[in-house]
Amino acid sequence: MGTQHPESPDRLTAIEDYLLATGLTQNLLTEVAPKASREQLLRVHDAGYVDSVASASPQRGLVHLDPDTAMNPHSLSAALHAAGAVVRATDMVIGGLAENAFCNVRPPGHHACRRRAMGFCFFNNVAVGAAHALEAHGLQRVAVVDFDVHHGNGTEDIFEEDSRVMMVSTFQHPFYPYSGTQGRSQRMVNIPLAARSDGTQFRNVVEQIWLPALDDFRPQMVFISAGFDAHRDDDMASLGLVESDYAWVTKQIKAVAAAHAEGRIVSTLEGGYNLRALARSVALHIRELAGI
Repeated sequence: MGTQHPESPDRLTAIEDYLLATGLTQNLLTEVAPKASREQLLRVHDAGYVDSVASASPQRGLVHLDPDTAMNPHSLSAALHAAGAVVRATDMVIGGLAENAFCNVRPPGHHACRRRAMGFCFFNNVAVGAAHALEAHGLQRVAVVDFDVHHGNGTEDIFEEDSRVMMVSTFQHPFYPYSGTQGRSQRMVNIPLAARSDGTQFRNVVEQIWLPALDDFRPQMVFISAGFDAHRDDDMASLGLVESDYAWVTKQIKAVAAAHAEGRIVSTLEGGYNLRALARSVALHIRELAGI
């Protein structure tokens, strides 16, 4: 998105290098993601919007879809692969080829609304995967867990009226995209955290609000919008989570999935812009998912 943009290829490189250096890679099944199909995108995005993103793709240079979200000649392909990764992971987990999955992808997706790109996001990757579980695999209830520092307004926009989907989230507020406090319901359990909140406040919300709501909903599969920009070392925002908080919440999510969803979890990368904190946090998230 430009040489000074925080949503850079270095994010994925940092994660991959750290997984390799710590020996985690040798314990993981890895795949290169296919592109999402038009049919898969249209489950959550308006057809005119999908066409507009494709037509905006430049031959060279950058084209901005909003002040924060730019396309270069390769962005469309990357966005299609990112959404396709969550679809492929969903197929693998439901098909029994993997117990759970983490999608190390960019661009992120949870700000992408049904008809709008924003916040570094083009297609809503986690929503594409969740809709695939519902429509292609016939599940009746899925949950999206979002612990990114920014509210997943796009996910809420897409699923707010869909009784088959629960979303639970925490996010710094007031903060971009200045949403998440008006649409709360029994299925849209979006909990704002004040700036400088740390793991204590976060864990209290998870234990007192998220987990009871998820247990009542009994999801048949859990999707995670795994943003790591609430880390205290990430200057994108002002929350104070650390690596152990991400490992802890992953353990809680696994327990929910074990109780209601046959252990089925697909996690996909959202934010996280301090490269060292991102790599360490993702590694612990994956260790907890994999049980190693």
